Amino acid sequence: MDFLPEAISEYVEAHSAPESELLQRINRETHARVLMPRMLSGHLQGRVLSMFSHMMRPKRILEIGTYTGYSAICLAEGLTADGLLYTLDINEELETRVRGYFSEAGLEKKINYQIGNAVDIIPTLKETWDMVFIDADKLNYHTYYELVLPQVRQGGFIISDNVLWSGKVADPTAKKDKDLQNMLAFNTMIQNDSRVENVLFPIRDGLSVARKR
Repeated sequence: MDFLPEAISEYVEAHSAPESELLQRINRETHARVLMPRMLSGHLQGRVLSMFSHMMRPKRILEIGTYTGYSAICLAEGLTADGLLYTLDINEELETRVRGYFSEAGLEKKINYQIGNAVDIIPTLKETWDMVFIDADKLNYHTYYELVLPQVRQGGFIISDNVLWSGKVADPTAKKDKDLQNMLAFNTMIQNDSRVENVLFPIRDGLSVARKR
């Protein structure tokens, strides 16, 4: 995921708003106690998500893939006063930890955290999304995208994480396993989708931002 020289990465983080004490602790505890900590958004991407949310001032956000709650807290920072963030995750083992973090952040009433299969849950959510963040199992990215796009308002945004897949999408020598093939197809699909206008940002492992026309 580290595409920039280390010195540049350190400079960028040093000249970006810092994490809150709670986010710093979630970061530390995730790396110390939870499997696959590289799934955490982290300082720079977290501040980018927060900035996007503040710029959009969303009333309704959908996050697909909660993990330990770091990105949900960042996204919730830009919600309107009457805003609500739904976040979906299939891993029930992290539920107690994540609900504890949301409580500490004072976001129990701003975050609707649901455990289950997002493919089953999304059609039951009768909301119009201003912003969607996709950061779950990569093989279902296209499915998630197609499920949520009709629910996104005109001018709303879908942000998808990990679209550079550790740089493998641009590496002709990389082994094209199912995950890489899926990500290549997903990026091509968004690039050719006349329903959206898109930009791919080389932030961390790649953020695709698509605005619904």
